Amino acid sequence: MTENTSLRRLVDAVRKGKGSDILLRDITLGQFFPGNSIVHRIDPRTKVLIMLALIAGIFCIKNFYGYLIFGLFIFSVIFISRVPFKFVIKGLRPIILFIAFTAIFNLFLTDGRVLWSYGFLKITYEGVYLALFMVLRLVLLIIGTSILTLTTSPIALTDAIERLLSPFKKIGVPAHELAMMMTIALRFIPTLIDETDKIIKAQSARGVDFESGNIVRRAKAMIPILIPLFIGAFRRADELATAMECRCYRGGDNRTRLKQIKMTKNDFFAWIFVAVFFTIGFLSNLL
Repeated sequence: MTENTSLRRLVDAVRKGKGSDILLRDITLGQFFPGNSIVHRIDPRTKVLIMLALIAGIFCIKNFYGYLIFGLFIFSVIFISRVPFKFVIKGLRPIILFIAFTAIFNLFLTDGRVLWSYGFLKITYEGVYLALFMVLRLVLLIIGTSILTLTTSPIALTDAIERLLSPFKKIGVPAHELAMMMTIALRFIPTLIDETDKIIKAQSARGVDFESGNIVRRAKAMIPILIPLFIGAFRRADELATAMECRCYRGGDNRTRLKQIKMTKNDFFAWIFVAVFFTIGFLSNLL
């Protein structure tokens, strides 16, 4: 009877670990979705500049009409890139709590015309408007930036960032080193997620409970995950440095590339496509 009870607890612990496993695998940042669409073939420098323009444009929009235009632009890009829509949307699941917290924060702490109140809590018309506004902004930012990594390989992204930062070398900016660090960080996000999955499953199989108890107990339960995760990350960093030294890697000076990135007519059409949507989006601020 005791053995059966222990076995049931072990199975329940492993099943509980599945929720964390699904949540971690929903992170799409840093993952590359191979394809041969027009979006995949666009010069990575163009995609980086368009992403920066998209981020700036989203913060400049002042009404829902502009967000509707930018939303149509982002979903058009997803459709053209042939990346599964569900694959893009599931990247929102890991940060849905952060989005909900942002919405609640703006909903209850914004002054204005009161729609509902209970004690010190109150919901205002301006709070509802601002909460929806911030949720749309975060969703568009996350989806828009994830398209860049989903349609651009890490090597192409490194070359693009290095090329864009190369004019700043004259003032001492280490363009190649910065590009390499950013790309390595993006590249190892999926690797660290997979390693975290394995650690959670291993600790759950040993009977560690990550979901019951108060906040302090849950925080202590994370220690068996964080310690091996940090040790594994340092080990991978040391192995990567050793591998680069063994291959006589010396940075960006006189470095040649197997595939040269260059602008094509696809980039020209991409800029026209972006200009049309952005112009309509900014004109919506006048409404």
